[in-house]
Amino acid sequence: MPVKTISVCIVAFGIWLGAIEGLAAAQVAQNNDNTEAVESPVPQQSGEDSRPGPIAKAQALHTVKTKKHFPPRGAIVVAPLPIVSPAIGTGVVPVLGYIFPLDKNDKVSPPSVLGGAGLITDDGSRGFGLYGDLYLKEDRYEITSVYAHGNIDYNLFGIGTAAGDAGLKLPLDQTGQVFRAEFMRVVKWKIFVGGRFWTGDSFVTVKPNDGNTPPIPPDVGLHTTLRALGLRVSRDTRPNHFYPTAGMEAEFTSDFFAKDLGSKYSFQSYRFTFNKYTSLAKNQVLAYNLFGCFTGGEPPFYGNCIYGVNNELRGYTAGQYIDRHMFATQLEYRLVLPKKFGLAGFAGVGEVVPGASQFFRVDNFLPDVGGGPRYELSSKYHVNLRVDFARGKNSWTWAVGVGEAF
Repeated sequence: MPVKTISVCIVAFGIWLGAIEGLAAAQVAQNNDNTEAVESPVPQQSGEDSRPGPIAKAQALHTVKTKKHFPPRGAIVVAPLPIVSPAIGTGVVPVLGYIFPLDKNDKVSPPSVLGGAGLITDDGSRGFGLYGDLYLKEDRYEITSVYAHGNIDYNLFGIGTAAGDAGLKLPLDQTGQVFRAEFMRVVKWKIFVGGRFWTGDSFVTVKPNDGNTPPIPPDVGLHTTLRALGLRVSRDTRPNHFYPTAGMEAEFTSDFFAKDLGSKYSFQSYRFTFNKYTSLAKNQVLAYNLFGCFTGGEPPFYGNCIYGVNNELRGYTAGQYIDRHMFATQLEYRLVLPKKFGLAGFAGVGEVVPGASQFFRVDNFLPDVGGGPRYELSSKYHVNLRVDFARGKNSWTWAVGVGEAF
């Protein structure tokens, strides 16, 4: 979940994207029944009366019903996900989507995804998102787009690890929308390269409070438009995108927000993700994740690296730790049990810092540890419903999601 904003908000866009990109649910197998009457021919011997006798009449009038079975093309997704977030309250994220092969004759491309998700919480947060990820021409092209709109109530703790540790909260309301589109093409060795475009706008206001808050950011109270052109490079060798048991995924993105494009702020955002999967036994998988984030220029506060938005790491309130640079790494053990159940356990560490030279200072480390049950919603794609309980440095969280955390 989970994002990743420009900004509908710090937290909600990451949640929506996590829900939509992890689309899964019970597979719907639709069998179309077609019946047709088939007249059974009755052979006649020469010299016989051409008029059919009683048996011949019965055979001639007998109809044979034939049933044609058409295999389901994809999996329909329905998943009303509960959410209990210290950042945006208690509510539900309803998810609806469709996982399917774009071309039934294409046996190479991963399945495509079309879907949407909503957001409703008791603190007044409301929103929706639409998502599409299409693979074409035997995995030579990928087209991705996402749109999200809503208003989100959340708390800002300030910039930096010290501000996050202090625990002072500035309650904010952010209204806005964001749109992203990407087009990628494979170049060689399963490496995809392509461009992307971001555009979004938002308005941030301060909610009533007792005055014991961190400093108010300068971009609060301003209508903000952000617009960027970017680059995405990825290599993906996973045999199954929804439950990887082998292979790897590496991705680098860079986004350049510029006033010349109509953006209020000029800054640069860089993200790197590396995931590796190893099968330990038939029903056991060890998954490794490494994530890095770097921000340059003069971004608004929600344009910085935000800890805990996209399951990096779990156990923290999204938005409590924000800064210019961030890294996170984690290891997860996944076990498949009988009757569609499963278990997972994970641990990791990361930090947010104002400059790259300040990385790997032990006093800034933000560790996590946790685990939770899994239940298989779609046997066709092995998509799990997951529940994660996680403990951070001074906090704990639990979350429900569709698909694996990474």
